[in-house]
Amino acid sequence: MSVAFMKEESAETAAETLLPDRPISTHPNLVTEAGLKALEQQLAEAREAFTAANVLEDVNERRRQSAGPLRDLRYLTERLRTAQLMPTPEGTQVVAFGSLVTFSREDGRRQSYRIVGEDEADPKAGSISYVSPVARLLMGKGAGDLVSLNGQELEILTIA
Repeated sequence: MSVAFMKEESAETAAETLLPDRPISTHPNLVTEAGLKALEQQLAEAREAFTAANVLEDVNERRRQSAGPLRDLRYLTERLRTAQLMPTPEGTQVVAFGSLVTFSREDGRRQSYRIVGEDEADPKAGSISYVSPVARLLMGKGAGDLVSLNGQELEILTIA
């Protein structure tokens, strides 16, 4: 239906209410227990935001306010449907999904990251996705092992 026959102010306003879906990774959706709980919390928040938007009287504002939460609901529902809860690593001999790994770089910097699922990865907060280049290099390795990343060596110091 043409925008001329709708109560929308413009084609731009109509486009604001039809947000594209968030991209879903092709990798298996592995999650830690904390990651699963975070997805559930985000879904609850998206439901609350969608419900709050749907009580607005102005139809244009209701569409604008509900577009983001509706997109998030679709994404989070799918991510929870496909979530594969991974067990906590049994030991600290080798790097595994859920491990906290500390390594040193050639320039002397030490970094620590927990290897987690894609949705819970936050490098600034100390977690990286298991599909990241660094995590893929570290997985299966032990303390003292060296790995090479972009011509730079990383030495695994500890695994927790």
